[in-house]
Amino acid sequence: MPVERVTGEDFWILCRILKNNPYINGLDVRYNLISDVGASYAAKLLQKQHNLIYLNLMFNDIGPEGGELIAKALHKNTTLKHLRMTGNKIENKGGMFFAAMLQVNSSLEKLDVGDCDLGMQSVIAFATVLTQNQTIKGLNLNRPILYGEQEESTVHLGHMLKGNQCLVELHMCKHDIKNCGMKQLCDALYLNRSLRYLDVSCNKITQDGMVCLADVLKSNTTLEVIDLSFNRIENAGANYLSDALASHNRTLKALSVVSNNIEGEGLVALSQSMKTNPTLSNIYIWGNKFDEATRVAYSDLIHMGRLKSDNTDVEPFVVDGHVYLAEVSNGLKRHCYWTPGYGEACSPSSNAGFTLVPVGQYL
Repeated sequence: MPVERVTGEDFWILCRILKNNPYINGLDVRYNLISDVGASYAAKLLQKQHNLIYLNLMFNDIGPEGGELIAKALHKNTTLKHLRMTGNKIENKGGMFFAAMLQVNSSLEKLDVGDCDLGMQSVIAFATVLTQNQTIKGLNLNRPILYGEQEESTVHLGHMLKGNQCLVELHMCKHDIKNCGMKQLCDALYLNRSLRYLDVSCNKITQDGMVCLADVLKSNTTLEVIDLSFNRIENAGANYLSDALASHNRTLKALSVVSNNIEGEGLVALSQSMKTNPTLSNIYIWGNKFDEATRVAYSDLIHMGRLKSDNTDVEPFVVDGHVYLAEVSNGLKRHCYWTPGYGEACSPSSNAGFTLVPVGQYL
């Protein structure tokens, strides 16, 4: 059944209603068609409405011109705390305006420009601005359009992390990060004392990158959530992490290694680390290669109460005396881009990363 969506002209009516309304402080119009026309009205709303602290415009067909208008409106806005521009193709041009805005704006705490077709120039601009900006606590730079094999964006973001002591949450999904880039990030994490949530999912990190990360985890006392989903760390990488978690690290709360080509040896090692590590509460392992030992190990963790069923993405069941694991819809950010057709829209078990490390007024 077709669903009528909000257009730019429809949004104008909404903005007129909200302009002088002191009671509404959040607006969510994701997955509509407000386009650059609606973006111009959103910009005017941000200039005139002084109670709005959350604005979600994700996937609304807003382009570079609309992105420019919204970014410029935020130069003088002092109330908005959280802005989601996710999926609007503002491209490199729009990204540059948002980076420039962060040089001026001192109230925005969380900005999501993931899947916006940012270019290398704008990613570097964000990294440069954040060496000075002391307000932004959460930043999503997922899936920029990058060319070349030099991992230049990762180098600049690593340099930023060395000096920035305010950023709490950083998403770098689909940045084409390889082991060299992971080493750059890890070198920065030795000096950083603020980052609590690092998302490097959907990259090209292998076991060599885990050598660096495991070494960081032996001394780092701030990281609480790490998302390594959809890389290729394999058994060796899982073993490096489990060693650090079992005997050194006592601050990491959640780890996702979904779809990392890990076999029984590495998965069992991670389960064993949970027995000696009292802090690690969430682990996500679906998409790897389960053997009998793996299935039994995680079944035991769940049944003994060490691993709560809401804190993992597998659930044990028994058939003919053999233990198997089924997938359940839990994860660090399962409902980041969509909401389920039934049940709780912002379930803590489905968005555990944002629950463990809350940044911004609205998550």
